[in-house]
Amino acid sequence: MTNDSDSDLNSDKSDTNGTPIRLIVFGAAGRIGRAVVEAARARGIEVTAVGRADGDAASAADVARLAAGHDAAVVSVYDAQAAPGEFFPAVARAMAAGLPGAGVRRLVSVGLASVLPTAGGTPLMDTPGYPQEWREFYVGHGAGTEALRAAAPGTLDWVVLSPAGDFDHDRAPGDADGYAYAPADADSRITPAGFAEAVLDEAAAPTLHAVHAGVTGAAAV
Repeated sequence: MTNDSDSDLNSDKSDTNGTPIRLIVFGAAGRIGRAVVEAARARGIEVTAVGRADGDAASAADVARLAAGHDAAVVSVYDAQAAPGEFFPAVARAMAAGLPGAGVRRLVSVGLASVLPTAGGTPLMDTPGYPQEWREFYVGHGAGTEALRAAAPGTLDWVVLSPAGDFDHDRAPGDADGYAYAPADADSRITPAGFAEAVLDEAAAPTLHAVHAGVTGAAAV
């Protein structure tokens, strides 16, 4: 398994029953995985950071083994050596099979803005001028979401979150000034720390279910 290099609506540290959550993050060495782990620890959330050496995110058996004893999972993984159309669906199916068996109730998967619909309903990757050289990667990510939709049992409450546009690389990595949900917009930006807040809120107190949602900085709305 390789790791993705690449307004705070609810900062509660617990789930909807008031019980502290135990969180596992697959892809914890990547940019977004690190941001989620750091934000979770800052909230006092018990978090397990998982990297390639710990197991394969595309193996249901490894997912189940690693996730045992946790309440929620975040997955933000990437394999530059694998075909995107094979890798992302394989990870989705492994999560759908492995997490419920381990007793994990909630999954937040980190997706891609390119396949998110704009306000007009057109996927961002199909809008004029959008870069096409990575289209295979975009489509692979989208296939992963569809595989999750098809494979996830009713016992696994899942959501896919992505930036509505891209990450803000000009701000300090730890900056988090709130977030909002928004349709795809190529000009939208959010810091990794702001995005991590959205991920943690959805892991701890879910408001979105079985959808792909875009996240933007609160100042953008």
